[in-house]
Amino acid sequence: MRYLITGGTGLIGSHFCQSLNADDQVTVLSRTKKPTSSSLKRTECSIRFISSLEALSNLNDIDCVINLAGEPIADKRWTKQHKTTLEQSRWETTQALNALFKTSSTPPHTFISGSAIGFYGRQGTRPMVESSTEIHDEFTHRLCSKWESIALDVQSPATRVCVLRTGIVLAKEQGALAKMTLPFQLGLGGKIGSGVQGMSWIHINDMIAGIHHLIQNKHLNGAFNFTAPFPVSNKDFVNELGHALSRPTLIPMPAFALRTLMGESADILLTGQFVYPEKLLSSAFKFSYPKLNQALGNLFD
Repeated sequence: MRYLITGGTGLIGSHFCQSLNADDQVTVLSRTKKPTSSSLKRTECSIRFISSLEALSNLNDIDCVINLAGEPIADKRWTKQHKTTLEQSRWETTQALNALFKTSSTPPHTFISGSAIGFYGRQGTRPMVESSTEIHDEFTHRLCSKWESIALDVQSPATRVCVLRTGIVLAKEQGALAKMTLPFQLGLGGKIGSGVQGMSWIHINDMIAGIHHLIQNKHLNGAFNFTAPFPVSNKDFVNELGHALSRPTLIPMPAFALRTLMGESADILLTGQFVYPEKLLSSAFKFSYPKLNQALGNLFD
């Protein structure tokens, strides 16, 4: 199959490329023309890099587009300028892809585009599925809502669109889990704030398998929660991670301290959601790691 992947050198994109075989051809949009990502050096598929979508006049030679581009959302304080960067890095890339689809005489049959469970906003302990309508209107919801809207506008008789409302992707070498691990190894792990907030997560292998599931099942479209079937509270997540690492979890991070460090972006860690993958499960997708202890056991075995 012929793929175009934006954000192809990131955690999800690089693992997806590793899952392909020698018959697959991949065009990767990357900020640097020839990134030195070691993960992409372990791929069997043929990869070419482009530094801008302006290098493409249409998508006629592509079968599937996977849009994973976006500035990391929790790495910096949400200043007004950084919020604009977060928006533009998602909306503008997706809009450019939208335009390329519409100028193509034989567009790709599948468009898979990123989003996040931040779409639902803060929800306390209320369970969230794809059809949930009680959305909390805040920055993450507005960011994801417009991102999804631009992607879903591509839907046509020739192209189906699937949106990935992704939770916390668990991988040992990159992403949120890698950042959490060091404090725990130093004996500094503990709950964040009250610890009752939801943490909806997914093992990287299930993330990649889920994307393949959407590609292979051509009747599927719309938004999908990419989270494991058993979300947990922050307190339970912390305890499971401490157990997996054989480290104590006795030093909490007070909410006021986190807000001092991160400002408004601390809300991502202090509020959270309990999100369930209703549509993936109803489409007969099987999770390899449905429970957190299974996922962490695999990653730290």
